[in-house]
Amino acid sequence: MSLPGELLSESAIQDMIGLLVHAIEAAGALIIFTGAIWAFVRFASTGLRRCSLIAEFNKIRLSLGRFLVLGLEFQLAGDVLRTAVAPSFTEIGQLAAIAAIRTVLNFFLTREIAQERAEIEQDQKETALRPADL
Repeated sequence: MSLPGELLSESAIQDMIGLLVHAIEAAGALIIFTGAIWAFVRFASTGLRRCSLIAEFNKIRLSLGRFLVLGLEFQLAGDVLRTAVAPSFTEIGQLAAIAAIRTVLNFFLTREIAQERAEIEQDQKETALRPADL
C-alpha cells in the first residue's frame, strides 16, 4: 500500500535492491574468476618458459590474493545491501555470521599478502646486493 507522499513502494525498493545485490555479487564473482584465470595463465606461462617457478610463485600468489580480497569485499557489500531494507533478526544473524567469516578470511589474506610482499622485497634487495658474476 502506497502513501500519497511515498515515491516507491517497499516491494519496488526491495526489487531494485535485489537487482543491485545481484549486480554487486556478480561483480565480486567476476573479479575472483578473473584473478583465478590470470593467475593460472601466469603460472602456466612461467612453467612453459621453464623459468624459475619458485621465484615467480610468490608474485603470482600475491596477485591472486589481491583479486580474492577485492572480490570478497564486493560479496560482503552485496550481503550488507541485501539486509538494508526491513531485515529480520534471522537475516541480521546470517549477515553477522557471513561478515565475520569473510572478515576473518580477509584478515588472513591481507596478512599473507603483506608477508609475501615483504619476502619479494627482501629477495629483490638480496639480488641487488649480490656482486655480479664475472
